[in-house]
Amino acid sequence: MSTARIVPITMPKWGLSMQEGKVVEWLVPEGTELKLGDHVLDIETEKIANTFDALDAGLLRRIVAQPDEVLPIGALLGVLAPAEVTDAEVDEFITEFQKNYVPPEIAEEGAADGWKFVEAGGYRLRYSKMGDGARNIVLIHGFGGDADRWAFTQEPLAASASVYALDLPGHGQSSKQLNDGSVKHLAATVIAFMDAVGIDKAELIGHSLGGAVALQAAVDHPGRVSALALIASAGLGAEINAAYINGFIAADSRKEMKPLLEQLVADPELVTRTLINDMLQFKRIDGVGAALTAIARGFQDGSQQTVNLRAHLDGLDVPVKVIWGSKDAIIPASHAAGLPAKVKVTVLDGFGHLVQLEAAAEVNKLLL
Repeated sequence: MSTARIVPITMPKWGLSMQEGKVVEWLVPEGTELKLGDHVLDIETEKIANTFDALDAGLLRRIVAQPDEVLPIGALLGVLAPAEVTDAEVDEFITEFQKNYVPPEIAEEGAADGWKFVEAGGYRLRYSKMGDGARNIVLIHGFGGDADRWAFTQEPLAASASVYALDLPGHGQSSKQLNDGSVKHLAATVIAFMDAVGIDKAELIGHSLGGAVALQAAVDHPGRVSALALIASAGLGAEINAAYINGFIAADSRKEMKPLLEQLVADPELVTRTLINDMLQFKRIDGVGAALTAIARGFQDGSQQTVNLRAHLDGLDVPVKVIWGSKDAIIPASHAAGLPAKVKVTVLDGFGHLVQLEAAAEVNKLLL
């Protein structure tokens, strides 16, 4: 049997911490001719649900994994093969794949392969690096997030670049004791991180507060930033959902946290129980409350944003992209309007604040 024309669809690995995924629903039936990038099935991870898009073009000959099955990364989900390949050949391919497939070893909690720590700017910062391209990209998460916010972004970008994702001070597994909660200080910390890992110049991609941090870094250290991508960015207008910011700082139960996290996405079904529990666990770490309070005070006053970097965009001598979800309930997509003509603006219809997770394929195409 020739298997050259038979292509497996396997459980993807979205982010360093992902070890398995649950098949929620197939979005296409057997017999569908798939094009590259077509939506194929919905998969739920511990962090969030997402749609798996076709990585190869071809005829979907067999659906192997059924809804509600929980499978490790790399497990067989389905099979692509042209019509001239017989059913017997497809069956033989599946049998051989299943016989030879070895699930990856389950990493101990906190020991996921790829996470590293570095001392930079007076902090111990956690980060990961994917790819080994000549281009350097640094991913900067938003308020209350961590490097996992880039679970669906880092690996695709790493196909052509060296891509770093870090936990800002006060977040994730980085130091919780803050020297300064201002956007300016966080921007200086990102530059210190670049120094520590040997990056002379990088493209900065920032989400929400991370967008303001990336823009501030480009303003303060223009020689270190080669391009900017600002996703649902803070710092481009006054309006902000201050009730979300204040509520997130105060939340100490599932009942309080769940409706807050649901505001981050257009489809609340994407917020998983594990994500809620992870956020609560993070919130209960010593020093997190004080750090989040200081950072919140650094860019908003409890009713609106106090950092406005919009006027600096026109003077930047680097390419700038702005990406937003039209249903953003945290920072309005209207902040993407009226920007300088040199800024490439895209508003994706029907998605919320975490647009890089909800519309991963669309956002990744824009970033690439």
